[in-house]
Amino acid sequence: MAIASNHLPADLAIVIPTLNERDNIIDLLRLLERALSKTRWEVVFVDDDSKDGPAALVLEIGQKDARVRCIQRIGRRGLASAVIEGIMATAAPYVAVMDADLQHDESLLPEMLRALESGDVDLVIGSRLVAGGNNDSLLGWRRSVSELCSQAARSILKLRVKDLMSGFFMLRREVFEMSVRNLSGVGFKILLDILASAPRTLRYV
Repeated sequence: MAIASNHLPADLAIVIPTLNERDNIIDLLRLLERALSKTRWEVVFVDDDSKDGPAALVLEIGQKDARVRCIQRIGRRGLASAVIEGIMATAAPYVAVMDADLQHDESLLPEMLRALESGDVDLVIGSRLVAGGNNDSLLGWRRSVSELCSQAARSILKLRVKDLMSGFFMLRREVFEMSVRNLSGVGFKILLDILASAPRTLRYV
C-alpha cells in the first residue's frame, strides 16, 4: 500500500564516506547545493566513527534539512563497505559516490546524471586520469599504486576503463542491485568491485 506524501523523493543521492573530515562538511554541502540547484537530491554521509565528530554535525544539519542524512558506523571500517551501506540506504534511482576531501568536481554531477537519464549508459566515471582530469593532488606513491592497480585490473577483466580506482562515479541503482550480493565490500576498490561483480557487461563512459 502506498503512503501519500507531499514531499517529492530525490532523483539523485550522493553517498559520501567520511573519516575525520568534519571540516569539509559545510563547504561540501554548499558546493552540492550550488551544483544541483535544478535537481531533487539528497546526500548520505557514511561515517566510520570519526574522532572529529562529522556525524554529529551532519545530524545537526539534518534536523533542518531532510536532504542531509548520516549513517554512523560503530566498530566497522572500510570505504567499500561504507559505500555499499550508503547506497542501500537510499531509494533514489541514481546514485553518485564521491569523497569528502573536496577533490572531486561536484559541478560534473548534473552532466553525469544527464548521461544516465539518456538510457545509453549504466555507469559514469569521473577520473583524474582522463582528459580534463587532474591528479596533481595525489601523492606520487598513491598515483603510482592507483595506475598500476588499474592496469592490472584492465588486463584481467578486459575492461577499457582508464581509472578503475576512481572514487567518483554515478550509476543506476538497479545496476548496483544486480551486483550487490556478489560484491566483496573489502578495501577501497568499490568501482572495480561493481564492474567485476555485474552479471553483464556494464555500459560506461
